[in-house]
Amino acid sequence: MILKNNSEARQKVKVRVRKKITGTPERPRLCVFRSLLHIYAQIVDDSQGKTLVHSSSLLPALSEQVHSVKGMNEVAKIVGKDIATKAKEKNISTVVFDRSGYLYHGNVKALADGARESGLRF
Repeated sequence: MILKNNSEARQKVKVRVRKKITGTPERPRLCVFRSLLHIYAQIVDDSQGKTLVHSSSLLPALSEQVHSVKGMNEVAKIVGKDIATKAKEKNISTVVFDRSGYLYHGNVKALADGARESGLRF
């Protein structure tokens, strides 16, 4: 089957990965979404279908930090640190990382590294 564009290819990879990865109450799923301008992360408990913690580069609490750094990788690292600190407040220490079909490099890797630096294990 020939795919028309990159987003269709990403969706196929995302579905394939999501067959194997699920978030449980003991170990929820850290899901990443990136656009051209922003990056979003949320920690989801798939058994209840609820988002436990979320963070993004659009949050007003992070706007000063986001605007002071240069480059999307630094922004992703800030978002990763923020979601890890919010997860610690909710007593979440370990998660399953869901890259949502994106390659594990660049912004996605920077977000993961930022979360690991702040103490989140995966």
